[in-house]
Amino acid sequence: MAKENLPSVHFYDQDFVEVYDRTWVWIQDSWKPGTRGSGFEGSYLTYEDQDTFHQYYSLVSTFFLVYSNQTYPAHEMLDFFYTKQESDGAIRGEYALDDGTLVQREDNPEGVHPPLFAYAEFNLFNKVGNKKRLKEVSEVIQRHFEWLETTFKQENGLYAVPRAATMMFNALDDRVYYALSFNVQQAVNALYLSYIGDILNDKEMSFQYKRQYFTLKTRINTKMWDQESGFYYDLDKDEQQVKIKHIGAYWVLLAEIPNEDRVQRLIEHLQDQKSFGTDNPFPTIAVSEPHFSEQGDGYRGSVIPFFTYMVMKGLEKCKQFDFARECSIRHLYFLLDTLHPDGKEIGDIYEAYLPMKEGAPTSSEVSNFPRKHFIPMAAISAVAMMIENVLGFEINLPKKTVDWIMPTLEEMGIEKLSLKRNLITILSNKNARGWEIRLESEKLYYFTIEILDEKKHKTLPIPSGKCSMLIDKL
Repeated sequence: MAKENLPSVHFYDQDFVEVYDRTWVWIQDSWKPGTRGSGFEGSYLTYEDQDTFHQYYSLVSTFFLVYSNQTYPAHEMLDFFYTKQESDGAIRGEYALDDGTLVQREDNPEGVHPPLFAYAEFNLFNKVGNKKRLKEVSEVIQRHFEWLETTFKQENGLYAVPRAATMMFNALDDRVYYALSFNVQQAVNALYLSYIGDILNDKEMSFQYKRQYFTLKTRINTKMWDQESGFYYDLDKDEQQVKIKHIGAYWVLLAEIPNEDRVQRLIEHLQDQKSFGTDNPFPTIAVSEPHFSEQGDGYRGSVIPFFTYMVMKGLEKCKQFDFARECSIRHLYFLLDTLHPDGKEIGDIYEAYLPMKEGAPTSSEVSNFPRKHFIPMAAISAVAMMIENVLGFEINLPKKTVDWIMPTLEEMGIEKLSLKRNLITILSNKNARGWEIRLESEKLYYFTIEILDEKKHKTLPIPSGKCSMLIDKL
């Protein structure tokens, strides 16, 4: 794979650019073809000591692989799981790497994982634009949704799954029966299935899942919100709140569950150093919790890149672009410091980081944690967060739009990013005439520039070829 097949980024801190470039090299080294024996003939992203195809890590990986200009097709890793769907709609979490057989675990006998297929496919559609695929996979995801309902939905309308199914590990208390994060993820699942119904012009599908979404949203708001502390909590079997603040609560921002007042209170927790506002945003449980550990102790204080990314997406929904960017930059500095530690140590990237100083966390409870050189997590920060939050690009291929939200004017941008069969370049720089945006494209698309500090907002059609615009003239 030649480097020129991938988009390149520009940023004033060259270390950020270097870790972005190196991450694609690591992905290239970790990209393997499937085998007939495993029942998987596509290609996939491997990681050290991998022995299963893991649904959750495959879903996580799609959010950065969409920026590979289809050099590394993100959809193939999901298609493997779709081919494994059972007659009742079940898609299990893990299958053996060597022969593709089901892997069952005592702590999660049904093999249920966070239900994020609809969210991942919606993101794939926006970045790749394959409507035919969206129609085909929507049927699979709907059957999976029905299986989740039949198997895990209780009479009170909430879902009860094993704690292992949440991927929150030892962050959750033993009393947890109705896991907040899983219930909100199922709300996300319903919300994005309704969006997919809108895209497919399937009004019945859209209405069905909007109704499912609002029903679950109401139950979460009614039963899981605590007004006094301004936070959402898990429930025990008797529907009593388990008052432990953990990062899984922030799926509610992405799911558009809280009202404006609740959103503000949740954001205050993210900014509070005694809650989630650590130097490296955001730990798995709040600093104020008795079980919080500065050494991470598995999921009792570690910073997990995908959870941080999820919070960023929620903050974007709340128009908190400046805060999201600031947190992304802080997080990436911790990744860089761990990759290039002082002294004679040799650094690396990890699946988790410490909340208050550089380095990898420890754990006496979560086995094989944190995994070294764990690309599915680290690349979320180095690629997806870099493009979407640090640089500020939002891409919608079906609409042929690129939005660039810049908190302040800086020399940065992206080159040779694919909008299907259209490579685009967008760069900002300062010259004798002032701040200028240089653009290059092979086909027409629509570009929106929003500079928060300057209070400038403009949408323009960008023709094929090269052109530029002066910020002062907007």
